[in-house]
Amino acid sequence: MSHLQLRSAAVRPTADGPMVLHPTTLELTEQRIALVGANGSGKSTLARLFNGLVPASSGQVLVDGLDVAGDGARVRRRVGFVFSDPAAQLVMPTAAEDVALSLRRTHRDKAARRAAALATLDAFGLAGRGDQSVHTLSGGQRQLLALAGVLATSPSVLVADEPTTLLDLRNSLHVGDLLLSLEQQLVLVTHDLDLARRCDRVLVIDAGRVVHDGPAEETVERYRALAVAG
Repeated sequence: MSHLQLRSAAVRPTADGPMVLHPTTLELTEQRIALVGANGSGKSTLARLFNGLVPASSGQVLVDGLDVAGDGARVRRRVGFVFSDPAAQLVMPTAAEDVALSLRRTHRDKAARRAAALATLDAFGLAGRGDQSVHTLSGGQRQLLALAGVLATSPSVLVADEPTTLLDLRNSLHVGDLLLSLEQQLVLVTHDLDLARRCDRVLVIDAGRVVHDGPAEETVERYRALAVAG
């Protein structure tokens, strides 16, 4: 299992601006970790520190001992990232081409790369969709395709930022089940408390601080109490 660390890591976008994330020290070694909190609380900022999408303005972020600031390329090969809107990461015309783009480094031969892409699509329930335009896929299929493209590179950590927010209930349940079945370490930003309950550890983020951190069921209930209290 991967070892994610924050050492007094903080995010302040500008020198005189407010703290988006106050100095935070954490060690994350569990298989499935959920980050919950209100919109604008800082949970997505915290998650994005682990692959450098958001740089720490102070402190240190480590992934398996690699410093994100100084070893960004190696870290990004270890940490995959999935956005809430798959349109943010689907860049090729067809499903097979999009997955094949992720496989360029590991499959130099074009035919072998396409075969591997099609096999990946099969594994994600997208068999027969290889030559279909990404724009004609359903919302759930696009999210599965985004996941397939990220996981095709075999990262050791997957950070998923509200991956079920735009999905209907059926697709949300399907994508949630898939995420929680992965062998990769999962850092999941979510408003879905039922999904958060199925994780091993939950962190509650409020106003840029980790205010609760513990086992899933107990911590989700603390978050509910915090939300009700306003």
